[in-house]
Amino acid sequence: MTNSHDPLGWHGTTILCVRRDGQVAMAGDGQVSMGATVVKNNARKVRRIAGGKVLAGFAGATADAFTLLERLEAKLERFPDQLERACVELAKDWRTDRYLRRLEALLAVADANRSLLLTGNGDVLEPEDSIIGIGSGGNYALAAARGLMTVEGISAEEVARRSMKIAADICVYTNGNFVLETL
Repeated sequence: MTNSHDPLGWHGTTILCVRRDGQVAMAGDGQVSMGATVVKNNARKVRRIAGGKVLAGFAGATADAFTLLERLEAKLERFPDQLERACVELAKDWRTDRYLRRLEALLAVADANRSLLLTGNGDVLEPEDSIIGIGSGGNYALAAARGLMTVEGISAEEVARRSMKIAADICVYTNGNFVLETL
């Protein structure tokens, strides 16, 4: 995701969430770039929240994403085991709060039952194909995952791993240093 208000031109996130056969896998690459320069190779953009019951990945401004993740965790404490409700409440705040609406990030979140994409426009989207791709390389990973979902016998984790490798081979803002979490 490119922050249009960022004069430094920070780029570099690929987050992929895949759900298959009762397993959900979320992967994020480790690259952060500024213009044509790689600033960091091992950023951790995928994490477990809510006592390990929810996977969350982010694209966009890091401080903004951390603020949103903290708010989401608070919503999950208020509405335990209700990921959709917590996300809708966060999206309402994100859309209406003067401070929050200036935050530029996207969140991909998943629990044992649902995978959701949250945006600053107030969107809480559940993809019909159970795959979410966000960030600079998100569309590459998404396309690869959709293709790999047609292959029988590979797990969500393997689809995510292979898709991230494909994205890293194509997108200059994606590296092969992944963090991969599963539920």
